Amino acid sequence: MSIFLDSELTDDERTEHAKFRVIPVPLERTVSYGSGTENGPAAIIEASNELERITVGKEPCLEGVLTEAPIDCTGDLPDVMERIAARTQSAVEAGKIPVTLGGEHSLSYGAVIGVARALNKPIGIVQIDAHADLRVAYQGNKHSHASVMHLLSQEGIRLAQFGVRALCQQEQNSRRANNVFYRDAEELVVGNVHEVDLPDDFPEDIYVSFDVDGLDPSQMPATGTPVPGGLGYYQALRLVEHALKGRRCVGLDVVELAPDGNAAWDFTTAQIVYRLMAAC
Repeated sequence: MSIFLDSELTDDERTEHAKFRVIPVPLERTVSYGSGTENGPAAIIEASNELERITVGKEPCLEGVLTEAPIDCTGDLPDVMERIAARTQSAVEAGKIPVTLGGEHSLSYGAVIGVARALNKPIGIVQIDAHADLRVAYQGNKHSHASVMHLLSQEGIRLAQFGVRALCQQEQNSRRANNVFYRDAEELVVGNVHEVDLPDDFPEDIYVSFDVDGLDPSQMPATGTPVPGGLGYYQALRLVEHALKGRRCVGLDVVELAPDGNAAWDFTTAQIVYRLMAAC
């Protein structure tokens, strides 16, 4: 089995006591444009072996990184979501932080539901994304990657979205109906904004969902729908890091990498994963 950061971890840093539980989810069932997300987790893990231990002055691997077996993504999507939820719930109940590697964005439903079940208290999602993902059963599929945040909003989970630059009227209506906090890409990029305060009533426990298409295609073209006008690498990370200040990260996922043969994009995604660990 491939192991995240395998080349850097000591034996003591990859045990059941590890703070971070890496959960590969090679899910690709509802993509609506480009494809290849099922290969994302393996590419991220392979590239992670070229990372250095220190990022932004921190060394997350000192607290341990355990890579679990990939989720079985065959069968009906609701069953797949339950398998994902069981894994993230188990991690949180053990006092660990689940780090889910995608795979398409639909997986976030299972990952977040598992965390919410384990905590049994309000959590909020900080989402980096080119899309709002608030469509209702996009293309007839309840668990579409374009509908994942709609489903989570229906579960009463608060959203804070950063970097969106492609959405429809249905999603605008959903933002109002579900009290979604957002700062869209044009405002952030043109204004060179790297820090945004979350509302005072936003939950203290935060789940981070980082869709790599939130980045500009000049920095991340290897994704199903590369939308122009996206966030910069440091900008996206600093928006997340600022949002987590004074709050607690209870889980994260990094999704929608579609490897295209250029290892730079796999490495970029692996570095994002590791830096997000440093923010938790």
